[in-house]
Amino acid sequence: MKRILLTGASLLLILAGCTNTVKEKQSKEHRQMKHEENMDHENMEGMEDHMDHDDIPSLKASKGTQELSIPPLLDKQKSPDFDYEVVAQEGTTQFFDGTQTKTYGYNGNLLGPTVRLKEGETVKVKVRNELNEPTTFHWHGLEIPGSEDGGPQDEIQPGKSKIVTLKADQPAATLWYHPHPHQLTSKQVFKGLGGMLYVEGTDRNSADLPKNYGVDDIPLIFQDRIFDKDHQLNYDELMNSDGTIGDVSLVNGTLNPKLTVTQPVMRFRILNGSNARNYTFRLSNGASFTQVASDGGLLDEPVETDELTLSASERSEILIDFSKLDSDKPIAITDKQGNVLLPFDLNFESKAAKNSTVSWATVEPFLTKKEKDLPVSKEIELFGMMDEVTINGKKFDPTRIDLKQEKSVSEVWEIYNKPDHMGGMIHPFHIHGTQFKIISRDGKDPSSNEQGLKDSVLIEPGERVKLLVTFPEKGIYMYHCHILEHEDNGMMGQVEVY
Repeated sequence: MKRILLTGASLLLILAGCTNTVKEKQSKEHRQMKHEENMDHENMEGMEDHMDHDDIPSLKASKGTQELSIPPLLDKQKSPDFDYEVVAQEGTTQFFDGTQTKTYGYNGNLLGPTVRLKEGETVKVKVRNELNEPTTFHWHGLEIPGSEDGGPQDEIQPGKSKIVTLKADQPAATLWYHPHPHQLTSKQVFKGLGGMLYVEGTDRNSADLPKNYGVDDIPLIFQDRIFDKDHQLNYDELMNSDGTIGDVSLVNGTLNPKLTVTQPVMRFRILNGSNARNYTFRLSNGASFTQVASDGGLLDEPVETDELTLSASERSEILIDFSKLDSDKPIAITDKQGNVLLPFDLNFESKAAKNSTVSWATVEPFLTKKEKDLPVSKEIELFGMMDEVTINGKKFDPTRIDLKQEKSVSEVWEIYNKPDHMGGMIHPFHIHGTQFKIISRDGKDPSSNEQGLKDSVLIEPGERVKLLVTFPEKGIYMYHCHILEHEDNGMMGQVEVY
């Protein structure tokens, strides 16, 4: 257990993400031959749809004209049958003057409310599909039985609903929920489906972190989007099979956002909710910030840094002490290129914050010697681009179990991102139903800001990453690239936990 004490420091942020499309039923030999054809520098026909992720479009800077929208907290229901209700529905959102953009949302027009559970709490959630196509409700990062996870095998047809049971039997963490229907995930997220899911700690010391939702504890969902000439999110026209990347920046669904800061010390829970883009965030004045948590909860120790990179689906919690920053200069969250993504208006008493730093005592090391010395038991090879992406040479088959693992038994998965003739792509690798530990990257210890529980990990071309994976529940779970177009194109497998 970690004891948290607030005592005094500064902070900042950064993020990163990745890619998508189509799918074919071919034999392994035919697929490999076609893939090699596409990779051949002398035969570039058909590659015009490939996204060059070394030359992605820059994001337009926020004009700071709209106050940041804060997702509402999901209210409990009075029904005896369920505690919460989440409805996937169609709607419209005004991003641009004079235009209503068709969007998807949960319990509204765009994105969804924040679901907040107490550590150890069990709730029943009624999920309902009011779209005109199938969807699922995936609780990303929550360690629950496979039957409740909401993977592609759990499709809910239009007009139908079901009740799922969610038990937050894991440490406090910033998670999220989103759709996961096979070959429709990328479109539905692009159109607006997604929301935050918090597991709140019950340890009284955890109250030392800022926790006043919407005041000093702020969710930030960063997404890039591309609109057609009519200001519509026309996915079929705009999508890219290697990952749909846009030039319009949205934060919590707000175009040209700004945030009025009313407290000197702010906790930001950051989600890279993009289809494919990687974000590297910084503060515009070059100041540092403190990262306190990764996907699955607190880091082994807080990390002082001046930038943070997150790939698609990764999360991070950071603290910024605005009382220590020069308020005479503009302060904003920017990307790596310096484009302003979220400017801040400071509106708090001009005095130094008390107890603005965090520290905690860790009873056990992040990784024990026994865990480090475990042999590799599962090898995963990520390969390809566009609709020729594979895992271990195969595309997703819902009737095939690719791996098996015993419940509560830790195993080492080695993930290899195999380069292709064009150099390869970054793949953010995600496993359902578990929070894993990163053992090593190419034989080296993970950086301090990765020494915390994770469910997604960015893997560079040619890189080998070892993960310590333990499933606390039984069921069938997905593992896949979280470039949503790659996932839809079959870069996904299934592990059965027994």
